[in-house]
Amino acid sequence: MQEITVQLFESYDSIAFILSILLNVLISIAGVLPSVFLTAANLVVFGFWEGMVISFIGESVGAVVSFWLYRKGFRKLTAHKRLSSPKIQQLLHARGKEAFLLILSLRLLPFVPSGLVTFIAAIGKTSLGIFILASSIGKLPSILIEGYSVYQVMNWTSTGKVLISFIGCVLIILVVRKLYTRSAI
Repeated sequence: MQEITVQLFESYDSIAFILSILLNVLISIAGVLPSVFLTAANLVVFGFWEGMVISFIGESVGAVVSFWLYRKGFRKLTAHKRLSSPKIQQLLHARGKEAFLLILSLRLLPFVPSGLVTFIAAIGKTSLGIFILASSIGKLPSILIEGYSVYQVMNWTSTGKVLISFIGCVLIILVVRKLYTRSAI
């Protein structure tokens, strides 16, 4: 996917920045697609720092557009049974400083899906302004970590090799655990 995106950006280099932002918006709206391939393409085409800035802008704009669309289309879901978890309810009803801190902290946690945070905040009581501020501040460290990791892997540095080895080990452990729990049933 990264190669296709790089080719797209190189074919339309005069509007590559805009294409990157639009792709990030589409990824954000989908809510479940990883943006790591787009970050990698941005780093290849624009260089490390400019690629990082473009990825940050794209993810921030994507989060805002998603928030707005989710709020318009899904607000009636707040009474749904699957949204009854205490943590989800806390974010649904959060306002002001509490909403800011919840969104910021959830954006900083790498294992919390970004689309889920946006969705819950959008159908809840969080204002657009609070969401934009908390989400953007929270995305900054995660984009830097993602970009640094992608850069290390793409350039096959020793750090990149350690990252790939670590991810591989984690995936193997998860697969073995899944297989073990299935056979135990």
